[in-house]
Amino acid sequence: MTHPDELSAYMIFGRGDWAALRASTSLTLSDADLTALRGLNEPINSAEVSDVYLPLTRLLNLHFAAARNLAHVKAEFLGRPARRSPYIVALAGSVGVGKSTFARVLCALLARWTDHPRVELVTTDGFLHANGVLEERGLMRRKGFPESYDLPRMLRFLAAAKAGERELELPVYSHLIGDIVPSERQVIQQPDILVFEGLNVLLARGTAPVVVSDFFDFSIYLDADEADIQSWYVERFLRLQPTAFRNPASYFHHYRDLPPSDAREVAERLWREHHRANLRENILPTRTRADVVLRKRFDHSIGEVWLRET
Repeated sequence: MTHPDELSAYMIFGRGDWAALRASTSLTLSDADLTALRGLNEPINSAEVSDVYLPLTRLLNLHFAAARNLAHVKAEFLGRPARRSPYIVALAGSVGVGKSTFARVLCALLARWTDHPRVELVTTDGFLHANGVLEERGLMRRKGFPESYDLPRMLRFLAAAKAGERELELPVYSHLIGDIVPSERQVIQQPDILVFEGLNVLLARGTAPVVVSDFFDFSIYLDADEADIQSWYVERFLRLQPTAFRNPASYFHHYRDLPPSDAREVAERLWREHHRANLRENILPTRTRADVVLRKRFDHSIGEVWLRET
């Protein structure tokens, strides 16, 4: 649901009006690129890129340039060289809403701009506590909720990135096994833009002196009606059951042989008892903190854009 007070902070654009703001920005992703970037059950085509992503990348490019100019002005005032610091873009939204595909396409487009060719994507999955730790703390049923993340490590990473450290390592989470992979690391090397994607990235936790969102330069919330997100989550589960779930290493391997009706019931229960609660308690309340809200329609296409003006 949307409240009038929430909308008052935003300019609301229909898709056509938003598309007009791309100006002369040209399409730079082929159909083959999109096929490689899209996720399961998350359709995206060149019209979506042209109408929605290109105006957004133009806006981000303008913000990036302004931030870089301000950094140089401050450095000149202090009489020291400007520090190389990434422009950090946050992406928040529910499980099943399509954040992963959106983030990959956005990064691919941003990297086409000559002003910021080095673009990195980091997801908060890598900051989840390992399953062994979650089991020990009784948090396995709260995986994905704020308390299941190693928040101090996340804050240290973002602080180091903003400080311009040359090389940073972070853990890698495998969706196949549903756990952190001890032998793998993602290495980040001074990107121009860092896209930081996760469920709860815009959450402000109580009276903490520093929160994750303090390090963000721009924030995006990917939104849709709850009923649509539930439908997408269930359909994705049903499509994974005869494919990825058949891998013996899969965290969901025990669901592989369920009859279709039982598999749907399991997916709906997982949504109802876990993901819906997280959406309502922790994710949706952060929507008002985003600079841009992208509203999806029932077919996964983006039909409305909110741009914060206050």
